[in-house]
Amino acid sequence: MASSVALVLMKASLPRRQRMDRPRRSPAAVQLVAGVDAADDMFGSLAGCPPRPLEYPVVPDLDDYDVDDAPVAGRPAPASDKTLAVHAGEKLGSGAAAAETDSIATPVVGGTTHWFRDSADLIAFREGRRRSFEYGRYGNPTVKVLEEKISALERAEATLVTSSGMNAIVATLLALVPPGGHVVATADCYSEARAFIRDKLSNMGITSTFVDLDDDMEALESVLDEGEVTMFYADSMTNPHLKVVDVTRVAELCHRRGALVCIDSTLASPINQRPLALGADVVLHSATKYIAGHHDVIAGCVSGSEALVSRIRAWHHDLGGAISPNAAYMIIRGLKTLALRVQAQNRTALRMARLLEKHPKIERVYYPGLESSPWHGVATRQMAGAGGVVGLEVASDMRGAMRFVDALELPLIATSLGGCESLVQQPAIMSYW
Repeated sequence: MASSVALVLMKASLPRRQRMDRPRRSPAAVQLVAGVDAADDMFGSLAGCPPRPLEYPVVPDLDDYDVDDAPVAGRPAPASDKTLAVHAGEKLGSGAAAAETDSIATPVVGGTTHWFRDSADLIAFREGRRRSFEYGRYGNPTVKVLEEKISALERAEATLVTSSGMNAIVATLLALVPPGGHVVATADCYSEARAFIRDKLSNMGITSTFVDLDDDMEALESVLDEGEVTMFYADSMTNPHLKVVDVTRVAELCHRRGALVCIDSTLASPINQRPLALGADVVLHSATKYIAGHHDVIAGCVSGSEALVSRIRAWHHDLGGAISPNAAYMIIRGLKTLALRVQAQNRTALRMARLLEKHPKIERVYYPGLESSPWHGVATRQMAGAGGVVGLEVASDMRGAMRFVDALELPLIATSLGGCESLVQQPAIMSYW
């Protein structure tokens, strides 16, 4: 598709905060300063208001609760994504890095090694009776806060944060697919992951099959019936065609035959899609994208059950892909606005896709939020929004698409997504050069 263009869109304007009246000088006066965390949570709990139902596409706002998260009488309502993005791992969680300080912001713990009071203290740590850290490659208090925050958003038992998305992919595949194993992946999964599965894992005695799930599940069912499959691996959504995998259906088929399901959910973000809740065993992200959200840090993460993530963590220790505490802090800070950013990106991308779909010089638009998309039905069932990436084909050739890109005034020609700046790329001369 030489004339295709992938747009990464963001509209980050927020309403100006209204001026608060000065409180009366009464000892009983209370001043509430609204943040981006718990406004709906707080007023819902105070007034007993029921949660609003989820809508799709998200206009004008994503709602704070999942359908399954409705409050139960006598039990507080679960925290919203906005609140979890701000407080999980800190006020809501172990607060691993903030336990010894009253700082609102999680401190950056830069030390590479941690000391023990005596031998008994060390033994208690080894036996799991004392929570602490030993060496920076195995864990860090600041990184631990980030891992707990992502676990809360993904509704996962555990999360491992790594130095890059590719490091998370490699560690996951090496840990969960043994020699002699068989990986089934979608033909349009991330190109570097596809190359690693095809070229590198084959050197370790691991076979691979690539299937296309465009029409139905017959291709996957056929491979599963032919022999033992260790793992099904897919991106949902894919890049650049933004196909959506029916995770629930895939999980049913794979688990029936004993195969694990691993979903790279980078293009969706934890706000728009939770593969673990849909039946997947492991979910991956390039945290560089939506999770960090500012084009200034590289990281990856993998979430799942404690048992699976522990196996991945052991391989990660050997691979040495530890993220620095400073990078972890930057992602923690970026996560505070994740829900707000993704909601804005959902709205802007949907408006842009609808505009482009009607333009006479655009042949085709790829965006699952459009009713014309073949993926709209499954996206509506399993996603809260369709994300901030829009793919399109210009009614021209490769050079015509280049003229279109060069004529844009605001988007920067760059490869990535999920940040605050709008980006544009032409895959034929960038990611698929």
